[in-house]
Amino acid sequence: MTRPNATTRNVNVIHNKRAAAGAAAFVFRKVYMCHLKSGNVFNMIYDVVRQIPRGKVATYGQIAMLIGNPRMSRVVGYALHVNPEPGVIPCHRVVNRFGELSGAFAFGGENRQRELLSAEGITFLPNGRVDHKKHRWI
Repeated sequence: MTRPNATTRNVNVIHNKRAAAGAAAFVFRKVYMCHLKSGNVFNMIYDVVRQIPRGKVATYGQIAMLIGNPRMSRVVGYALHVNPEPGVIPCHRVVNRFGELSGAFAFGGENRQRELLSAEGITFLPNGRVDHKKHRWI
């Protein structure tokens, strides 16, 4: 049996904190534990984002925590900006910590992210932000 390193401890903490969320946390743990061995950060980010279900959103910071480094939220944003498979990797489901959407340059024009999220049943608050209470993934 191997001793847990800092990354595996982070994964276990996240898993334990979100155990009430059900099987989704377990799926994450398996996905990024597998990719930690490969060391490709962008692939780890893409694998986690692929797991976000329709009708749910996650934040850049949550994705960073799930790949083992909560200080990499900007790296998550960059990875999603250069998304190699826009139709497969649902980067439109990632918003900032306030529930705000990406700027007009992303997703094919102004309001495109909002259109994609609305089509999945995501609701917005009067200030235009995603309602995290209803739609937060984990």
